[in-house]
Amino acid sequence: MKKQVHVFYSGRVQGVGFRFTAQDIANNLGILGWVKNLGDGRTEIIAEAEEGLLEQFLTRINQYFQEYIQDQEIKWLDGSGEFQEFKIKF
Repeated sequence: MKKQVHVFYSGRVQGVGFRFTAQDIANNLGILGWVKNLGDGRTEIIAEAEEGLLEQFLTRINQYFQEYIQDQEIKWLDGSGEFQEFKIKF
């Protein structure tokens, strides 16, 4: 069963390749959804896949950007089936 994770990352998460790296990781794992920078300096992700893949996705992001992420708010939801790809929203 597909799950969805909605995450807000704060810290120095803009201007460090966060969105493009998140997209690469998502595409490699077959995860759908999107990532975007917010005006308040945070980066937001909504991702959908099997729960195990989402956990791998979050772990890889945290490993790659551990020195830049100060905080993260994570909310788990049921999958919606609304996404066709993983894209960067501007």
